[in-house]
Amino acid sequence: MQRPAAILLCDRLELRRWQKEDINAVTQAIRDSHDHLLPWSPLAVGDSHEVATKLVTTAVSEWERDEAYKYAIIAEGLVVGGCGLMRRVGPGGLEIGYWLHGDWTGRGLVAEAVAALIMAGFALDGVKWLEIRHDAANLASAAVPRRLGFERVKLQTAPDAPSSRMPGESGVVVTWRKTCP
Repeated sequence: MQRPAAILLCDRLELRRWQKEDINAVTQAIRDSHDHLLPWSPLAVGDSHEVATKLVTTAVSEWERDEAYKYAIIAEGLVVGGCGLMRRVGPGGLEIGYWLHGDWTGRGLVAEAVAALIMAGFALDGVKWLEIRHDAANLASAAVPRRLGFERVKLQTAPDAPSSRMPGESGVVVTWRKTCP
């Protein structure tokens, strides 16, 4: 099966396929961003090292199984977040996900990373559309698909709400879609 490149270069960033050597750097990024991530991301729940180990080892095995292509977001030589393309939205589509260290927000870095994922995703055989999903209360996450020309296509109650919601979540999921040009 065709895969995207292991390294995607952007203007200010490098997206690099997660490697086991990244565990300590992502542990630190999660630990430093606990308060920023807690409202939205399960990355902030539990021991940071265990969470980082699971994130990286899962990403490595998903890449090998062609289930997902997840990357470290590298800025100024530091792991400042993560993003990826995931094959979990049905044939012909990929879901894009992302998170960023709290100290690196507000600079357009996620939009830059997602723009690279859009190019990489549409270069894969059979990919006709890309999706971004986020909780309706997460306005920062909503800014990314809006900025990159995605169309809002669905608003629905999260299937597992309210039991596994994060503290900032409303339980309503917004789905954005971009079709192959």
